[in-house]
Amino acid sequence: MYDEHWYSFQEVPQSRPSGVKTRHRRANTLLQQPEETTDNNIPEEPLPALFEDQEDVNAPPEATVLRRAKSYSDFYDIATAHLAGSHGEPKKKTKKAKGRRSNHNLWDALMIPASAASTLPVEEDTYDEALSQELLQASQQEYLLYHDQLALTERHLGTLIDDANSALKTLETLCQSFRAVEEQTTSFKAQCDDLLEEQKRLQTLADEVGTDLHYYAYLDNVSRRLNALGAGRLVDDDAFGDILANLDSCIEFMIQHPQYRDADTYQARYQALLTKALHLLEVGFNNRLDQVSGELARQITNTHSESARHALAYGRFEEILMNSYSLIPNIQRVILGAYDQNGQPRTGPNVDIFANTANNLFHAYFAVRDRDLKPLTQHDLATFHLECKESSIDTAARNYVKQCFERSFSEATLFRKIFFIEAPYSSNPKSAFAALNSHQRSLVTGTNIAPIATNLQSKLQTCDLQTICNLVGWVTNEYLLVDYDEDETPFVAHCRELTSRLLGEHLWTFTDGLIDAEITKSITKAVIPPEALKLGATSAAAEGGSSAAFPVVERAIELLVLFDQSMPKERCQRNSPVIFKLVRETIAALQRAEVRIKALAKNGGTDPDLFMIKNLLILKNELLTLEIGDVRNGTGGQGATGALGSSIQHLGQIWESLPTAGNLFGLVSSSVSTFSSYIPGSSLLSRAAGSITGSGSGSTTTMATPAESQDAGEQLDELLRQSIYAFTRRWAAVFNEAKVKASKVGGKNLTQLERELGEILEAAFDTQPEVVEKLKEAIQLDAQAQLTGGSSGAKTSGSRTSGSKTGKEKGMGSVYTGGSRASKGSSRRL
Repeated sequence: MYDEHWYSFQEVPQSRPSGVKTRHRRANTLLQQPEETTDNNIPEEPLPALFEDQEDVNAPPEATVLRRAKSYSDFYDIATAHLAGSHGEPKKKTKKAKGRRSNHNLWDALMIPASAASTLPVEEDTYDEALSQELLQASQQEYLLYHDQLALTERHLGTLIDDANSALKTLETLCQSFRAVEEQTTSFKAQCDDLLEEQKRLQTLADEVGTDLHYYAYLDNVSRRLNALGAGRLVDDDAFGDILANLDSCIEFMIQHPQYRDADTYQARYQALLTKALHLLEVGFNNRLDQVSGELARQITNTHSESARHALAYGRFEEILMNSYSLIPNIQRVILGAYDQNGQPRTGPNVDIFANTANNLFHAYFAVRDRDLKPLTQHDLATFHLECKESSIDTAARNYVKQCFERSFSEATLFRKIFFIEAPYSSNPKSAFAALNSHQRSLVTGTNIAPIATNLQSKLQTCDLQTICNLVGWVTNEYLLVDYDEDETPFVAHCRELTSRLLGEHLWTFTDGLIDAEITKSITKAVIPPEALKLGATSAAAEGGSSAAFPVVERAIELLVLFDQSMPKERCQRNSPVIFKLVRETIAALQRAEVRIKALAKNGGTDPDLFMIKNLLILKNELLTLEIGDVRNGTGGQGATGALGSSIQHLGQIWESLPTAGNLFGLVSSSVSTFSSYIPGSSLLSRAAGSITGSGSGSTTTMATPAESQDAGEQLDELLRQSIYAFTRRWAAVFNEAKVKASKVGGKNLTQLERELGEILEAAFDTQPEVVEKLKEAIQLDAQAQLTGGSSGAKTSGSRTSGSKTGKEKGMGSVYTGGSRASKGSSRRL
């Protein structure tokens, strides 16, 4: 903005005042050697000034405190010293200054006192103002230079301030101009935005109109292409997939806009064209299948090698069928229009049309596969029949199941590659599984397992129940149960799905029917000879000479073991109707046997209550041992008689709490306390008293009918409680009667009764001596309870009618009146 001459100043030479002497400089030393120069023409350069003599004449003087002058002469000396000190070293006093101070002091001493000065004559003032002004200017020459510089700087700064104010005014003017322009720009921008919105609206409207017109205009184009000669060749072209997609879009558009002109008409015409296009696809696929079948069918028939047949039926078939331009991709597009990749149905306006076409494609495909693979299927079936004749049916059935599962996995893999979907089991009637399952043929596929079940059942009909259960159990353990130690392969997953369907839809139902028929034959309608009702009968197959169970119970245990071997654990624990019927019919057979034993008991024989206790405990313990699904070691492979010694392993637990019983009801409660832990909600005390009626010679049990109780386990526990209650009560009454008649002639003494009871119990539980001891102890406690209750009842009533009741009836009548006191006495004794 300004030139350089504004800032360049010329140095004004300083003139020393006449009264100021120059400072003495050091003289050159005489010892200095003369400089030797070879070139006399080199000009001599001045020596640099000494450091101590350098002075900055333009720098302002250092601030010092001036002494106050006492006289003009003193002021002059002070000013001179100050000016000299400002250019030299500050705060240094020379010897001359000290001398002058000393001189001033001397002069001060010589000054005339004020008292004497008044007498002296007055001197005239010879002060020269001009000389004083000149002297002052000479002394302040340096400060005047500073003053000029400051004045120049002030003018320069003033000019800068004026320029800055001018620039601010200019900027303010520009800001106002920009504000005006911004307002105009904002208005213009708003107008432009409105124009853009209008343009977009018009563009959208134009696109919508164009799109709507496209849905209408496409009819002529697609009609001409589908109705032209040679339209069947379109199915092997990429454009056919676009035609299907466009037809689907046009139909959906017409359904969504029924208010448009002639929407119904165009929708019907588009649907007709879509049906025609899908029909062309079906024809093209059938022609392709016939071409592949004609090439491979003869080779498969003429080939006798299994590996060559497998290669032709799957590898070569896939290679030839997939060797097309766009036929298979167009088929996959149609299939995916009806189902997703998991075989579940899709939603849309044209799903039914695509699903119908997909069903037709599936039908044509499996018809060709079933026809071409007929030699392989017949060979597998012939091999199965031959193995059934030459070896066992069990081995032949296992090999046949393995072969069918492998062929089914190969078919499922080929199906997935061609149609690009899976067909797992689904209960949806519109799923791909339902569509494939409707095509029941002789070929085993991922959805058609009926040929396996049919061929197996035709051979198993004549087999024994053990073989059938072994086969069903092998299929369950081999394919259905998950082995977590190994990674699941696609083949394992496919076999598990086939096994679940094969068992759930066919083999389990078939096995249940056979077991149900066996229950009716060997349990419900079993003919029991009189010798089977004896407890002393010993089976030759029994281990350790253990007493055999009732034949019906033995057969029931055998059926339980077979059912447990053949069924998974979950099915046995979920209210199986087979187990329910088995237990219920076994209980009914035991009740019928009890009635016969009571009828024969008049002539002496088996104790009916002990008979029921033994067989019911064996049956209950077998249920507990198997846990209705898990066979323990040592019980699965033996028969009922052979496993009898180990089948009552829970008896010790059942009778463990017998010595702690306080009264009769407490005795019954503790004797079957183990059963209560297996049966939630069972109440021993609430159902024990009202279930039993009878006399000392026997008891009549009342059981709930099947309509009243649908839990066979509860029926079993209830009958077991009643039998234990009746047995202990009856023998306790017998012992009490023997004690009363001990002094009479002809009465049995206690030793004979104890020996008789021991023989009966030993015959029933010869392999369980601890159970015999517990039963004896329970009878003794019951007898004590009856005696205590009888005496208490006599004191309460005051009198008793003699001769109206026998001793046994009196003993049994005292049970219900003395239960509470017996409990107190027994608890005190314990």
